[in-house]
Amino acid sequence: MSQLSDHPLFTGLPRSAVERFCPFAEDVNFEPGQPIFTEGAPALRFYLVRGGKVALSAHAPGKGHLLVQTLGRGETLGLSWLFPPYRWQFDARPVEWVETITLDGPSMRAELERDPVLGYELLKRFTPIILQRLQQTRHRLLDLYSSG
Repeated sequence: MSQLSDHPLFTGLPRSAVERFCPFAEDVNFEPGQPIFTEGAPALRFYLVRGGKVALSAHAPGKGHLLVQTLGRGETLGLSWLFPPYRWQFDARPVEWVETITLDGPSMRAELERDPVLGYELLKRFTPIILQRLQQTRHRLLDLYSSG
């Protein structure tokens, strides 16, 4: 439980709220290069990075895979579990040993539907992450097209 409440996504939530997510959480580690998820695959989980670095990349026609962002300790990996059609929009691979807590997306969605106040609070916490990821992707696209 403390590992969840220590992560920035859950910091400051009431203990009772964090405890509701514990049954959906599991520690999972990844070796460098091991795929965490791949673009287009079903998005059934999300990850709280506890250590290491993860590269997010996207396939660009004619360019191959392009790095969008590198995530590290304290960051949240995987947002596609929140929105239909629940498919990954990026590839995620560790660039070094990565420790995560992974949470089951469908179970989380169901729990947040049962408690709209908690759901709204968590959505407010995910929104800045989504906006930051969108801005990072935008910057990478500008780099790609300006170097043409």
